[in-house]
Amino acid sequence: MLQSRALVIALILLLSTTLPEVQSKSIFEKDRRDLLAIPETIASYFYEAVNKVSPKISQFLLDTVQSPSVVAARQRFAREAARVSIMFEQLIEKIKNLWYTSVLGY
Repeated sequence: MLQSRALVIALILLLSTTLPEVQSKSIFEKDRRDLLAIPETIASYFYEAVNKVSPKISQFLLDTVQSPSVVAARQRFAREAARVSIMFEQLIEKIKNLWYTSVLGY
């Protein structure tokens, strides 16, 4: 009985310290690929929903997405998103440096 209570308390303490660290992610620490994961996830959910209703239409969507023009557009979007993300990271670094030097006086 005492061992199980100790185990439960240890588990609660472990989860209470690790879960907030995993779930809380600052905007400064986000990976560049997070920007690209959102549209891909939405498209995947949409495809799955359409596939449940009509496999014929889902096959048409799959063929359309794999067409050369759509693939080229997706590649260009990926390049531009990566470029914008890098520029945003550089801007954040400049703001941090400005904050530390001008405002805080470090």
